[in-house]
Formats: sequence, structure tokens, C-alpha cells
Amino acid sequence: MARTEYYNDPQAPKANSIVVAVTAFVTNGENQVLLIRRTDNGLWAVPGGAQDFGEYVAEAAVRETKEESGVDIEVTGIVGIYWDPKHVMAYSDGEVRQQFSICFRGRYVGGELTPSSESSEVRWVPRAELDGLLIHPSMRLRIDHGYERRPEPYIG
Repeated sequence: MARTEYYNDPQAPKANSIVVAVTAFVTNGENQVLLIRRTDNGLWAVPGGAQDFGEYVAEAAVRETKEESGVDIEVTGIVGIYWDPKHVMAYSDGEVRQQFSICFRGRYVGGELTPSSESSEVRWVPRAELDGLLIHPSMRLRIDHGYERRPEPYIG
């Protein structure tokens, strides 16, 4: 399903749903962040997606990371909780979703970098290379907050 993101765009369609979504900020022993290149918009992002019924929200972060990247993680904390009514995603089926996402901190425990139907590429990316990648501003905020290692999670 095609997706178009709108961020601080006065021409954006009005949201008609909010879905609990998760992302996972995962680094390896070399302080590189796990990124996927999304197939729906071509942008680089940390792995993530919607929570399934009957699933703990942290389990969703583990599952989505495995599905999108092939990497197994253990959740170790929360980077932040992100909601912004000026950030909406319009899907080709007519859904227009307002952002609500919990970004978890994850520890790499195994697995092989493996693209999926949702990710055309999967890489460990050094922090110094982030500026050279196409990353949505809301996703870059999560990555920057993940590297900051705040004692309390970001909420806003």
C-alpha cells in the first residue's frame, strides 16, 4: 500500500485514525544505528510499525525489527513518545493516520541483515553518515534522541 507523509503541511489531508506504532533505535558494538530503506517511500528509517492485537507494545518493536531487518533485539528502554497532529500519513486505501509512536531502545542480540517486503536495504550506519541519507525529519529526531541517551525519555 502506498503512503505519503505530510509534515507541517497546511495542505495535508485531515487525519481519520490514530494507530499505536513503534520504532526501535538499535546500535551495534561499533555505535552504528540499524536503518532500513523503506519500500513505501524510499526513505531511511529505524525499523518499526503498528502494534498487533494481543501484543505487548515492546513485543511489537522486537517483531517489527525482525520482520523488517532480520535482526533480533532485546528492548532495553524507551527513547521517547512521539505525537504531532501536524504529522500525518495518507495511505492509498483512504486512511490518514496521525502520528503516535513509541520509540524503544534495543540491544542487538543476533540475526543477519535481511531486507523484506517493507525494506529494500538494511544497514548498520555510522552516525557520521546520517546527514548523507534521505531521512524524514520525524525519524531523524528519534535517531538523534536515541544517540543523546537522555536519562528520561523524550515526550512530545
